[in-house]
Amino acid sequence: MFNQKVVVITGDQSGIGKCIKESFENDEAIVCGIDIQEGSYYHGDIADEKVLKAFVSKVITQYKKVDIIVNNALPIMKGINDCTYEEFQYALSVGITAPFYLVKLLKPHLNKDASIVNICSTRAAMSQAQTESYSAAKGGVHALTHAMAVSLSGIARVNAISPGWIDTTNTNFEGANAYQHPAGRVGKPEDITQMVKFLCSDDAAFITGENITIDGGMSKLMIYHNDQGWTLQ
Repeated sequence: MFNQKVVVITGDQSGIGKCIKESFENDEAIVCGIDIQEGSYYHGDIADEKVLKAFVSKVITQYKKVDIIVNNALPIMKGINDCTYEEFQYALSVGITAPFYLVKLLKPHLNKDASIVNICSTRAAMSQAQTESYSAAKGGVHALTHAMAVSLSGIARVNAISPGWIDTTNTNFEGANAYQHPAGRVGKPEDITQMVKFLCSDDAAFITGENITIDGGMSKLMIYHNDQGWTLQ
């Protein structure tokens, strides 16, 4: 299905991004990743405009076109108590500006039936304390998704996925950590990867502008003190 498709992905060296990368490679896609960690197709910081331009130049020089873009790189998570102006701006650069500008640079080179998937978060709609930089960035990419879906009509489909708690450490979570998910467990990177690949497939040809939540139902479970065994300690 993805044989020789050119896939561009940000943040491909760990966590969900690494899982997405490896899964596409297993389907014989050509994956061009960019990451601030060593080991990627292109090593660099996507918050830097020059880095994005150089990355795109390398991809297009080598492969001439792009079929899939996955905007996955994580913005930093800091709160109103300790997040500086520069850190907040950096989070927005990674989480919103880079996805926008990467798509803008690649737009002339998108192949027919191209697909773009933005990795958002349930934190775009719900929060823990002291997470403003991350939540704001994810809220921005949520809105960016439906805006780009309209602007790129006839050029590419654009969708977002909002993961909930996705464990990237192979930890076996039991008890309350599992039971707070109606699905009965914490999520795995594969849960997100499979949806990414579905949205990039011909089976999703009529889906664009959507944000799909994958959180095991966690954001749908109402929790009250002393209800169903839940207590505040």
